Amino acid sequence: MAKKTQDVFKGTIAQERKLKEVIAAHKEQPGGLMPVLQQAQEIYGYLPIEVQTMIAEGLGLSLSDVYGVATFYSQFSLSPKGENRISVCLGTACYVKGADKILAALEEKLGIKVGECTDDGIFSLDSTRCIGACGLAPVMMINDDVYGKLTVEQLDDILKKYKSSKKSGGDE
Repeated sequence: MAKKTQDVFKGTIAQERKLKEVIAAHKEQPGGLMPVLQQAQEIYGYLPIEVQTMIAEGLGLSLSDVYGVATFYSQFSLSPKGENRISVCLGTACYVKGADKILAALEEKLGIKVGECTDDGIFSLDSTRCIGACGLAPVMMINDDVYGKLTVEQLDDILKKYKSSKKSGGDE
């Protein structure tokens, strides 16, 4: 598998300026770290170490304090997410109906593991415990779209829809 290049942080000056404004607005606020982390993730899409460092310095906290909060709450991601976020349900109903095979096939087709993003930034892959669609098991979601009663054979056609919508350059 090729080395992942998206792990190199590529923040912009505009993003950094916006983050500094957020930090300044919450600097004196007790418990200000949470809203700063939330807004930083909105700005960057995830919380790389460079962003955590800016937050720690800006709020006068240790990097370990910022990292501890960012890793404690599941709402925060330390790795980039793709334009299309794939989540495969591994709850009991989905698992017994073959969700593990769906997940393994997606890892192979996309060339990434759970928690990673493709080099082109189109897809990221995660697993979840239950999305409440047990009658449709096995289930995966791509963004807000739910796909149920999945088979490995359906995956290429499903993925193709998302690849073409982002790569076509059209105004869909």
